[in-house]
Amino acid sequence: MLPADGPAPLKMYLTPPALRTIPYSVVHLTPDITSKLANAVPRLTAFADQQKPEDLRFGIGDIVGVTVFEANSGGLFIPLEAGVRPGNFVAFPNQAVKSNGNITIPYAGAIRANGRTALEVETAIVNALKNRAIEPQVIVTLVEQKTSLISVMGEVGHPGRLPASATSERILDVISRAGGPAGPGPDEWVLLDRKGKRALAPFAALIDEPINNVFIHPNDTIYLFRQPQTFLAFGALGSQQQIPFGAWRLSLAEALSKAGGLNDNVADPASIFIYRGETREIAQDMDIDVSKFTGPIVPIIYNLDLRDPSGYFLATSFEMRNKDVIYVSNSASVETTKFMAYLNTINQTINDPISTATNVYALKNVIKGAGNTAILAGSSLNH
Repeated sequence: MLPADGPAPLKMYLTPPALRTIPYSVVHLTPDITSKLANAVPRLTAFADQQKPEDLRFGIGDIVGVTVFEANSGGLFIPLEAGVRPGNFVAFPNQAVKSNGNITIPYAGAIRANGRTALEVETAIVNALKNRAIEPQVIVTLVEQKTSLISVMGEVGHPGRLPASATSERILDVISRAGGPAGPGPDEWVLLDRKGKRALAPFAALIDEPINNVFIHPNDTIYLFRQPQTFLAFGALGSQQQIPFGAWRLSLAEALSKAGGLNDNVADPASIFIYRGETREIAQDMDIDVSKFTGPIVPIIYNLDLRDPSGYFLATSFEMRNKDVIYVSNSASVETTKFMAYLNTINQTINDPISTATNVYALKNVIKGAGNTAILAGSSLNH
């Protein structure tokens, strides 16, 4: 009935679930809740437990070079006349791994290369030649890499497919090889996809939090993109508007400061609310009954109480997310003042016509000379 810019705190808590237009859950911020939320922020830590990539394995289309050494001349590949060919080795023409996964070696036949490392192919060739050549040894090299590539796309200097390095590389190494971010800043994000598993993180987190600088494996996909981070501020704050983060990471305390802080004339410090959608997994981790919610996202309203001195510590540890909504409710005394002003307006609305009619009646009597001017004067004094 009274003007307001948002719901009253009691309505959030006491509205029966059946009467809520959209089901939601109210969660009071505690150290345990902020700790669980800190573990669920967008980061690449989902891949942090991955070991270094294994040695590169040949794939169909890779160009392979094979060199065979023999201990003495006069064997399968080295002529008896020592001066005919220098050294005791023979290098075969480079060849691609065929669609059936094999390469062909003279006198050894088809050797499986697809899915094998260079050492495994070398061993297979030695085993095929050991009864023909004189103590054969083999070196297999990757001449041209057609598989085991890493896709780097989006806002980088040189997007494309890069060959995976034989040495272990981390994600920052690969992004550097691709020319680095085209526009580094707080709005730059990195998506890593590996065999259908995805993780997302701000680009700055790769630098500021080294655990996010994970090892990259062959056939990974890295995507860099820009996504401006903003939040909305409503209610008893210094300003009500959409506000950019201005940094890659923003705490609730910093967000409240950016919004001008609480309006100490009207704000209720115990009624600070953050509206956000969380995944069902995070909601379950906070002991929320998700059975009443449909879909993968659960609407949650977090409540922060700044009348409690420890609330400011919680505000500094609560990390804001893109499109969060902050709402600060008015104090109960403000609502009481509004109600009293409303009653006063009604009273004036009723009294003003009565006063006007009384004045008119008194004025008529004055004009006729029969009235008592006290009524008119008294009425005037009331104004």
